[in-house]
Amino acid sequence: MKKVYTKIESIVGNVITVRANGVRNEDLAMVGDSYANVIKLDGDLVYLSVFSGTQGVSTTDSVRFLGKPMMISYSDDLLGRVFNGAGVPRDNGPSLSENMIPIAGPSVNPANRVVPKTMIRTGIPMIDVFNTLVESQKLPIFSASGEPYNELLARIAMQAEVDVIVLGGMGLKYDDYLFFRDTLEKNGAMGHTVMFVHTASDPTVECTMVPDLALAVAESFALDGKRVLVLLTDMTNFADAHKETAITMEQVPANRGYPGDLYSCLATRYEKAVDFVNAGSLTILAVTTMPGDDVTHPVPDNTGYITEGQYYLKNGHIEPFGSLSRLKQNVNGKTRSDHRGLMDGMIKLYSAYKESLEKKSMGFLMSEWDEKLLKYGALFESKLMDLSVNISLEEALDLGWEILAECFEPNETGLTSSLIQERWPKPLQ
Repeated sequence: MKKVYTKIESIVGNVITVRANGVRNEDLAMVGDSYANVIKLDGDLVYLSVFSGTQGVSTTDSVRFLGKPMMISYSDDLLGRVFNGAGVPRDNGPSLSENMIPIAGPSVNPANRVVPKTMIRTGIPMIDVFNTLVESQKLPIFSASGEPYNELLARIAMQAEVDVIVLGGMGLKYDDYLFFRDTLEKNGAMGHTVMFVHTASDPTVECTMVPDLALAVAESFALDGKRVLVLLTDMTNFADAHKETAITMEQVPANRGYPGDLYSCLATRYEKAVDFVNAGSLTILAVTTMPGDDVTHPVPDNTGYITEGQYYLKNGHIEPFGSLSRLKQNVNGKTRSDHRGLMDGMIKLYSAYKESLEKKSMGFLMSEWDEKLLKYGALFESKLMDLSVNISLEEALDLGWEILAECFEPNETGLTSSLIQERWPKPLQ
């Protein structure tokens, strides 16, 4: 029988404190009729974050520790369902209680990991061709506010060639939640998707739990042999929720008021990415908005030390410069013989186009070469960089050759003679 405590020492924000013994960090508790979890232990003083908030909670309410961590049901019945940040159905469907698994467990032992070697096709040329997504990779999408990052995630959820999508939303506007739900349902992707959604009006503590819920479920699917892609938006909201809790607990703040363990909070989630030996894989793609478009902000800055590159979303495009998938060399030498050479050559020419564009904007005289580069850059941006483009890797590579042939002579591209002889097409009509 669990002991019941009836004296709450303090109530600050959504955090209460009570004196108790035999309690573990992350344990669940009941505060009156509301769930809470242990977020800090200081001797016999226990700090709990109340899921539904502390409005209506008094210092004489009962606190009962359940002796177990937060858990979520795992089965194929999760597919097509939408839950909130506490694991409660948001879609008016039935609650699930069978096969409960704990959340927020440790990351996988490196001895049980496979070296990343398999491409995840998304149908988006700026990813598939130029910054290939690899199974078990962990990549952030760095974005300024106002960029269409949720639209990009929805496109990836619809088009990625994986078995299961787990979408975690943190601090979403209600319209964004409806956008994700309606878009995935309309395009038939909801059947292999699980959503954990915290909206801006929900309790703050639920925001901090969304990644753990999403990753626990994703890891279980991966252990069952599934290729799982976890999409998280927005990790800056997740960090801000931790910051709010830390301020409530009067922790000494670090850079810009964020808690000193921000790096650990982010790393424990990102390090869940894994390709299991003799099982499936878990890949993480997470939006990180940059306040003021500042990459030195603590959240993107810490994230950059954890992940294997990043995608930069700027002006409605995934920028070729600054975007980096460090694992792409593991796979893009095996996709098609011209992939790596064409990728390098087209980016070099696009860099030269940017220089010509700057010269034109400053009123300099354009040479014949500059005119070719300007034509090439316009075609590159409209046919390959546009996020609405949905074509296979092979079609994108063929399109790249067609763009080169329309704008340049073979000897102007900088590509090897053997590659040009093998792949050079007729000019576009």
